[in-house]
Amino acid sequence: MSVVVVGANHRTAPLDLLEQMTVDAERLPKLLDALGSAEHISEVVVLSTCNRTEVYLVAERFHGAYDEVRDFFSDLTFLPPERFADSLYVHYDGEAVRHLFDVAAGLDSAVPGEHEVLGQVRTAWDVARVEGACGRHLNLLFRHALEVGKRARSETSIAQRVTSVSQAAVVLAAEELGDLSGRNAVLVGAGGMGRAVAGFLLDAGVASLTVANRSPEGAAELVAAVGAEGGGDRCVTVPLAEVEQRLRGADLVVTATGASEALLGVAAVAAAVEGRSDDLVLVDIGVPRDIDPAVAAIDGVRLLDMACVSALTDASLAERHREVAAVRVIVDDEVDRFVAIATAREVDPVVRALRERVEAVRAAELDRLAGRFADLDEQQVQAVDELTRAVVAKLLHEPTLRLKASAGSSLGDRLAESVRDLFDLADPDAGSATEHPDPTTTTD
Repeated sequence: MSVVVVGANHRTAPLDLLEQMTVDAERLPKLLDALGSAEHISEVVVLSTCNRTEVYLVAERFHGAYDEVRDFFSDLTFLPPERFADSLYVHYDGEAVRHLFDVAAGLDSAVPGEHEVLGQVRTAWDVARVEGACGRHLNLLFRHALEVGKRARSETSIAQRVTSVSQAAVVLAAEELGDLSGRNAVLVGAGGMGRAVAGFLLDAGVASLTVANRSPEGAAELVAAVGAEGGGDRCVTVPLAEVEQRLRGADLVVTATGASEALLGVAAVAAAVEGRSDDLVLVDIGVPRDIDPAVAAIDGVRLLDMACVSALTDASLAERHREVAAVRVIVDDEVDRFVAIATAREVDPVVRALRERVEAVRAAELDRLAGRFADLDEQQVQAVDELTRAVVAKLLHEPTLRLKASAGSSLGDRLAESVRDLFDLADPDAGSATEHPDPTTTTD
């Protein structure tokens, strides 16, 4: 058997194809069942994110398993295989292990060290366990992958510093104001960027968050979403037309819309800061601009635009890229450690069972022939015992070396299975393929 990964990601497939390959949470259990029931696949985990869809599996026969996964993608996308085959990559055994560790460590992401992917790996594994789709091989692999991801983020700075526009906007605002805790914020725009900004603002401890959006329904959906995460009691929505009235009581305004023209002009902002004792911080991450650039000239206003935000994200991204080499050292180390663990897990029980079986035969034969040794003294009996032990050791030496040398490969699996069959050895892991390890044994 081999551990194999077949998939496509942002580097190998165009965005429209990746979107078609995406597996939503509702369909995942059914798809796992279909893959797990395939003739040549004994274990499977499906990892689907915005940047990749990958099938990790234990293959009984490599080519047969690949064909089954290719058919899976064809059914998923409603496309003939020739339309996406060139976008698929395949890794097996050690390279499959390395690929998953790269994913968990954030090396395979568009932004190095992204945090979200580690949780997505955990979720994919959790779902596969619940559905009974993975067993001892993939359980061991994914548990180790999560450890790799944690180690990469704790021992290097690859997951530190700001890399998203929404986070950068909030970080810059906090630098301008000193602290966002207890501040009153206004957010204009409830799209994906606005939703992310809202989360960062609430995490930063703003006292209140007023959300305005061209569509009142969009603003309400954003507030409902953050409310589900515990921040809804600090949020209110207002019509977009009331934003100018809300500026006077705000410490911070973040705009993130797709409007074709500026929403806040000089007159509105000047009126809002008239008579204020403290500055009003405006962060405009709209494209095109949501705030007239001339606002920056108003006394008591500090305007930050996409140029400021991009400078921060670019610098942070460069810092993360500098950490890639250090993370690769960790991945290399963990691949070697995993192979050693997997080798011991696969080979040691077989070798131990083989030696126990042969020793039992040797001891039984000595007992059966004990009567013929009646005329031998104690030293001669000991010599016979040592002789038979030496013969057994020499006979088992070469098979043991070959088993250990081939461990972790498909050849090693075949040799181990052959030894079990030839000597009628019990499989120490029999029945464990559907066991579900306690999820509390692995933490992010």
